[in-house]
Amino acid sequence: MSAPANASSPEPSSLSSDRYSAVARVLLRVLFLNLAVALAKIAFGYATGAISILSDGFHSLTDAASNVVGLIGVRAAGQPPDRDHPYGHRKYETVAAAAVTVFLLLVVVEVLRNAFNHLTGRSQPLDISIASFAVMVVTVVINLAVVAYESGEATRLSSEILLADAMQTRGDVWSSLTVIAALIGARFGVPILDPLAALVVAGFIGHAGYQIARATTGILSDRIVISDADLERVVMSVPGVLGCHNIRTRGAADHVFLDLHVWMPPDLRLTEAHDLSHVVKDRLMARYPQIADAVIHIEPPPADRRFDRDPPSSTSFRPRAS
Repeated sequence: MSAPANASSPEPSSLSSDRYSAVARVLLRVLFLNLAVALAKIAFGYATGAISILSDGFHSLTDAASNVVGLIGVRAAGQPPDRDHPYGHRKYETVAAAAVTVFLLLVVVEVLRNAFNHLTGRSQPLDISIASFAVMVVTVVINLAVVAYESGEATRLSSEILLADAMQTRGDVWSSLTVIAALIGARFGVPILDPLAALVVAGFIGHAGYQIARATTGILSDRIVISDADLERVVMSVPGVLGCHNIRTRGAADHVFLDLHVWMPPDLRLTEAHDLSHVVKDRLMARYPQIADAVIHIEPPPADRRFDRDPPSSTSFRPRAS
């Protein structure tokens, strides 16, 4: 026996259309900034012949590409439940976040390729003018501002795509720093500085990709979201409940599905047990508003269990008015 979610229960605010619109707005703003940074590098690279800055500009376009992937994922995630997706489309945002790891992998490959070319003497001569430093420093500052803004919005909106995209942009910052290291090394006669910095940067970016993959895989594989012990404490705070077990949660941090078994006195009438189950559900969703739906299975307690609380009589509960 189970108690479905109330038809009148409001959708969690974090899953409203406003939330998806807010995520999309952040991605659009970041997209324009990333395009501006990439085009500035490409334009300067073509104008001066600075091959390293030109290649870094094309690499910066991967940030804009990840923004586009994020926008597509968020648009799909914002669609309401349908016959084929009764639980909604929220995981499309997670899939989009997982796709960002592909762009981070491309960044790692590019950084390592540049490091190898510098070590083997295959790289093009560097333009070490003051203008080169200025362009790279300005774009790094812009990217750092983007990372700070996007990371903050990711936390506020509980959005893994924004967090993954911020890590992607942070990878671009590290990549740009290798170009600056190469320019400094060339200017002061220490060319080994660039490949050494590139190896360190590749490690940082690889670790960021691992963090994204770990987080998104946990959601897609239905890893536990809320502690069983925390949920049990809320359930046991409801008078009349004798115990609970088989607690299961899954989903994203802001979109959790919960089901559990609740022990109730065997002499309760069906309407009374159902009414009590809704008290449990309401209390759980009030404590954890990120719960999108809770299914409660009602069953009598095992015959061999003893309880610290006295089971209530069947007259202790009155059915709720419909």
